[in-house]
Amino acid sequence: METIEQIRDRLVARFPAARVELVTNPGPAAEHSLLLDAAHAHDLAVFLRDDPALRLDYCSNVTGVDWPDKEITDVTKTTVPDPAGGQPKIVEQKTTRLQPGCLEVVYHLYSMALKHGPVIIRLRTANRSDQVTLPSLTPVWRACDFQEREVYDLYGIVFSRHPDLRRILMWDEFKDHPMRKDYVEPDDYEWEPTAHGAVAEKHKAHLPPPAATPEAKP
Repeated sequence: METIEQIRDRLVARFPAARVELVTNPGPAAEHSLLLDAAHAHDLAVFLRDDPALRLDYCSNVTGVDWPDKEITDVTKTTVPDPAGGQPKIVEQKTTRLQPGCLEVVYHLYSMALKHGPVIIRLRTANRSDQVTLPSLTPVWRACDFQEREVYDLYGIVFSRHPDLRRILMWDEFKDHPMRKDYVEPDDYEWEPTAHGAVAEKHKAHLPPPAATPEAKP
């Protein structure tokens, strides 16, 4: 199979208007991936599926990732001459900047026909608040259906052109998305039908105080 760099180069050559970035994995597995331009993701996915040398016809796994806002410290080193004529000094200047967060979907692709893979691709939203829509890849790989629904349910990513986008684990009236890193679980567990352990203890705080019993007369 071609290397991930070769696949990236062929995608860029075939779709010059699309942004395709290599995301390296520093871990021992070194499973590098491709970050695809969401605006061209559908066409890029079709190419990966139909190209004779790749034939990535099966998506085995779809996962979500939450990347919150992150404060990054940049260090700039400047050489300052010594007024007394000694050795110049190196002065470090630190500046901080905020890297906006986003939500991400990761797809693991294999070729059942050519028996190779995985090729890992990623899509990222513009932010974590009001721009969380990405194109569904279910029309390209049918196996993405339930897994994209799970990512929608737990992370809040909205997949455009998904054939049946609705919650799959939580109920329809449930608010928020439990896999977000800033998710705060509710303190009231009165909906839990079999409360026990820590859940039962939390629920006690929401119970009405016990009714006062009349004092027994002598």
